[in-house]
Amino acid sequence: MQPDVSFVIAAYNAENGIARAVESALAQRDVTVEVVVVDDCSRDRTVEIARAFPPEQVRVIALDENRGPGGARNAGFDAATGRWIAVLDSDDTVHPGRLRCLIDRAEAADAQIVVDNIEVVEEPDGRQAMFDTDFLEACPTLGLADFIAGNIMFEGRFSFGYVKPVFERTFLKRQGLRYDETLRIGEDYVLLASALGRGGHCVVEPRAGYSYHIRGGSISRVLELHHVEAMLRADAEFVRTHRLDPQAAAAQARRTRSLRQAASFLLLVRQLKEGTPLRAAGTALRDPAALRHLRMPIAARLQRLASSLRPAKAASEA
Repeated sequence: MQPDVSFVIAAYNAENGIARAVESALAQRDVTVEVVVVDDCSRDRTVEIARAFPPEQVRVIALDENRGPGGARNAGFDAATGRWIAVLDSDDTVHPGRLRCLIDRAEAADAQIVVDNIEVVEEPDGRQAMFDTDFLEACPTLGLADFIAGNIMFEGRFSFGYVKPVFERTFLKRQGLRYDETLRIGEDYVLLASALGRGGHCVVEPRAGYSYHIRGGSISRVLELHHVEAMLRADAEFVRTHRLDPQAAAAQARRTRSLRQAASFLLLVRQLKEGTPLRAAGTALRDPAALRHLRMPIAARLQRLASSLRPAKAASEA
């Protein structure tokens, strides 16, 4: 019998969290579930731990070469058989009633995509909702323009890029939607933007059902210039292949400007660290906004910038 939901978990050196993630997926109430764990060439006990679960409940795919988070999730998408696909990071968890709630909301609205609020768990004991519930209740659907506008660099601590959408699998297949395997940061954003750009109807559940775990409040992944440059290329391809209405086009223009500012800022920081002040001065002259960002201490600015990019944490990066 076809399961209601396929959980796809991309894992890289995830021995400390993979069992907790899988157990939370298997604990879903009132839905049938399959879990697909895709190991991206881990060097620890991730595969051993994942294979300790019953194989009829948890399928483990061990990749022959590291493909990054997007590539690992694509392999999981290819293997999934459920009516819906839910992506779960290997160090996160989901609430037991999440999938039943989200599927009911999506099917009632004839939607192909559904997102919910995020519970931010700052280990060991801090918990808070990422988005204000009243704000999400006032936004029962998420369109492309609002999604792009919610992913602008340097604006706010959290962005819509953090949401973990649940997709109708036949919609993904029909539209040929897959992760961009060239991205190591921002791959989730491009997939959801593409789904919305292809006409996907997305509804919003204001209550939190996904728990995003942060250890020690640190930046999960070092943000580097090449990450932002890759995002700029991916955004340019998105604009080339999708027709944007005026609101979405305006939001995209703001996002592109912010990505360019981020690239200039990271280049400026690198040049200052390398002790090349003349090059740094040239960068500042070409993009004065990069210089303005130095008014905030560099570490704090990098923290804010990394948060706005929704780091994919340790999942699936060599």
